Amino acid sequence: MSTPAQYYQSLPPVSKFYGVACLMTTSALYFDLYDPWNIAISYQDVFKRFQVWRLISNFFFLGPFSPFFAIRLIMIARYGVLLERGPFDKRSADYVWMLIFGALSLLVMAAIPFLWTPFMAGSLVFMIVYVWSREFPNAQISIYGVVTLKGFYLPWALLALDLIFGAPLMEDIIGMVAGHLYYFLTVLHPLAGGKYVLKTPLWVHKIVAHWGEGIQVNSPVQHDPNAGVAFRGRSYRLNGNRAQTSTTPSEQEQGQEQTNNSARQPNSGDGVAFRGKGYRLSGH
Repeated sequence: MSTPAQYYQSLPPVSKFYGVACLMTTSALYFDLYDPWNIAISYQDVFKRFQVWRLISNFFFLGPFSPFFAIRLIMIARYGVLLERGPFDKRSADYVWMLIFGALSLLVMAAIPFLWTPFMAGSLVFMIVYVWSREFPNAQISIYGVVTLKGFYLPWALLALDLIFGAPLMEDIIGMVAGHLYYFLTVLHPLAGGKYVLKTPLWVHKIVAHWGEGIQVNSPVQHDPNAGVAFRGRSYRLNGNRAQTSTTPSEQEQGQEQTNNSARQPNSGDGVAFRGKGYRLSGH
């Protein structure tokens, strides 16, 4: 049984940072250190009074201490951590870019009057849950030990619970829209033969490299001058499958040698569709 300190140290960096930032924001409100409406999203204050911090600060406020706040924080600790340890393992910059893209999408939607909400941290958390549900559609989820369902239906189940408890649904809905937009552009559209248009920008890689936390496979930024080439090895798709993108000369030589060996030797492995004796052209 790990201690709270050990559990905290074991958390992946991005989810740990975001969860702690939301917890500290609510704790500061508990001690009356600020007025929450000073960090709410207001485009009038942003453009007329140049209060640009509102574009960022509203994503760290999950509300005052309450069961609703606890549930949202648990979602970060549960599904955000599972995403970062699963499909985004060793892809810290890609995970940061997913959150940034989600925040930008939510800001655009908040410009529409009937979609506006003062704080969109809950929407960003719901986006994380939605992406997780698409990455682990067959995972078995228990809702309060009463209902068991597949992970694919988790966002809809949480939406129904918020409806029953009387919580506002708009932030949940726009969070699901942002999550589906990200999943469509990074997984569904490329799988359908479309171009991958949501590549993680170089400046995000640089921020992660400067941060010094997390690991980024195939990062174009060199973390350490003595560490060799920063872009090498294999890339990882969002669904966790590997696709080889670059090989070193030694790997190419090994691949050529294996090809030559396979041409000279019969395949003795199982599961081969056509097997039997081979005959040389000369008939010997």
